[in-house]
Amino acid sequence: MDIFYGKVRNDDILSDIFNGVIQDNWPAHLEKMYRFWQTVLLGEHTYYGSPLAPHIKLPVQGTHFDRWKQLFMETGDENFTGEKAAEAKFRAEKMAEMFQLKIEYFKHIE
Repeated sequence: MDIFYGKVRNDDILSDIFNGVIQDNWPAHLEKMYRFWQTVLLGEHTYYGSPLAPHIKLPVQGTHFDRWKQLFMETGDENFTGEKAAEAKFRAEKMAEMFQLKIEYFKHIE
């Protein structure tokens, strides 16, 4: 997560959105991401909350999701192999697709 979000924080497409929302709270955000992925991938229920809720009003479009997925996959490939790595990439892909669809839906019902 540290390497991935380091890339996000410095990315031309994503940095303004993430840094604008998270600001100086990156340690707390990273801690939440550790717990989220620990819950999703390892079955250790340490994350509580709704992952979609903080994202629903972000000014994001398909290009943002495409870049997020690209960086996630790239970072995973650079650092991990095996079943859990493949599962993480699969889950990230599906989560990004779901977030994108729901965010787009909520933009149109307001």
